[in-house]
Amino acid sequence: MRIEFGFYFEDFKIGETINHAISKTIFESDNNMFSLLTMNHHPVHTNLDYASKQQHGKILVVGTLVFSIGVGLTVPEISGKAIANLEYESVKHLAPVYLNDTVYARTRILEKVQSKSKKDRGIVYVETIVNNQNHIDVLSFRRKVLVKRRMQND
Repeated sequence: MRIEFGFYFEDFKIGETINHAISKTIFESDNNMFSLLTMNHHPVHTNLDYASKQQHGKILVVGTLVFSIGVGLTVPEISGKAIANLEYESVKHLAPVYLNDTVYARTRILEKVQSKSKKDRGIVYVETIVNNQNHIDVLSFRRKVLVKRRMQND
């Protein structure tokens, strides 16, 4: 049996909310590796002594890691059939994320526009909200994704 990966343009329904099936616990190793890869060496992300003396009292996960994971959690449904991600906008950090937090995502379909130049695709505009294990929303963002349409015999 072949399992389909991602939704076609026609599968998205404006106003629908998709609760994504996968989740991710963010470990210290994830945060450290991301800090190294992205050259973000701020001590609030990598130095326990420093972080313990700051506002939150413990190490914060790098915000762009939370964003990257949030996008990743949505891939099986939102961009599995994507041709391209066209735009990210309105990224908002709503609450801190700490080491060993588990994050989940849900996405609301805001708008759909069929391509005027190519019949085989359309743009889906969505808003994703990421929350932690305590049901606290920690991040939101919007994006436009160019998605394949189901090709029908004309």
